[in-house]
Amino acid sequence: MFSKEKIVQLEVQDVRYPTSKTLDGSDSVHTDPDYSVAYVTLTTGTGVSGYGITFTLGAGTDVVVKAIELLKKKVVGKSIHDIFTNYRAFYRSLTQDSQMRWLGPEKGIVHLATAAVTNAVWDLAARLANKPLWRFVVDIPVEDLVAMIDWSYTSDVISETEIVEMLSEGQSGKEERIKELEKDGYPAYITSVGWLGYSDEKVKRLTNEKLGEGWTAFKMKVGISQEDDMRRAELIRSLIGPDNKLMMDANQIWDVNDAITRMKQLKKYNPYWIEEPTSPDDVDGHAQISQALREHNIGVATGEMCQNRVMFKQFLKLHAMQFCQIDSCRVGGVSEVLAIMVLARKFGVPVVPHAGGVGLCELVRHYSMIDYVLISGKMSDRMCEYAEHLHEHFTDEAEIKNARYVLPYKPGFSCEMKKEAVEKYKFPDGSYWQN
Repeated sequence: MFSKEKIVQLEVQDVRYPTSKTLDGSDSVHTDPDYSVAYVTLTTGTGVSGYGITFTLGAGTDVVVKAIELLKKKVVGKSIHDIFTNYRAFYRSLTQDSQMRWLGPEKGIVHLATAAVTNAVWDLAARLANKPLWRFVVDIPVEDLVAMIDWSYTSDVISETEIVEMLSEGQSGKEERIKELEKDGYPAYITSVGWLGYSDEKVKRLTNEKLGEGWTAFKMKVGISQEDDMRRAELIRSLIGPDNKLMMDANQIWDVNDAITRMKQLKKYNPYWIEEPTSPDDVDGHAQISQALREHNIGVATGEMCQNRVMFKQFLKLHAMQFCQIDSCRVGGVSEVLAIMVLARKFGVPVVPHAGGVGLCELVRHYSMIDYVLISGKMSDRMCEYAEHLHEHFTDEAEIKNARYVLPYKPGFSCEMKKEAVEKYKFPDGSYWQN
């Protein structure tokens, strides 16, 4: 099933976009982000390439690049067949190195580096199989797929036997669900209308544009000024009407009690969820907020900066999240994201992927397809985030039709960037940064 092509080279580049100039991506904490990636290219002996990214906000990308270079020896010289016939061991060689794990373990810079490397490995494997990543994953026999994933520290809530049974159930009706995705796509929500640095006039213009395109779910940033939050929420809600969804995202700025107080004031605008209301590491705090807001029908969404499956397990087990926001680059790549989505299924929490940065929309659409086809079999309460910027820099850019993600068909994980984009925006010697 897996190609015996051997990886002979790993190259990594620091690619940065000056989004701080237009305040695209701005929020209560990240006020001047330059959306960036550490961009990995794997090459086989026959010249076939696979690509992977991990997302950053500018400064510090060079540190992630260095970590990736330190992991290079774990990958170069191995064949895709060798990696995937014992993927769990390969993954642990990256995450459980007896020296490197001290810099994590399974979190922070080393885990971001792991994500870039493993995303490239899965991209290469899917390309060699001539399948898009979502199809490549759902076609792997269930027992083999479960054996690939590192389930350590989760056996207290789910067993591998239970996981095999769960995913085996997902085989029933699989092709029908794929046909449905081919026909209708996967529901999305739009973040691009509500970045915190945008003026009211720009928010109004963008919201009206998106309404005209058929969008029914919108997200706005909140957190710095309650007066501004109330005014902007009033503006957006007045435009989208009472029946469309409005989500709010605080990007971790509040303490627990502040989050409860602020959201009780904002409840009049009927928010569907509050995202990252407090520290992304505060499981108990999220649980308190969830309990306090339950009577107001406001859910809590988090996960884009959740470090690993162990943290997700705690959030899920303690009912501290009502929406599970996996990220394609924060945890250790495809296998760990699959583990998290299985845990979410176990606890009955819908997966609503985080996207919006460089390449994240391109990647997470594959996860939403996998979740529907193989894991949850549901679309209710599920959406995949979409933001409009920087897609043009990828060879397989995310496509939206009728406010839904179109099923991707090109082989791979959609990580490949256009050569001219890399040459222009690589840091510090790309033509843009030199000028």
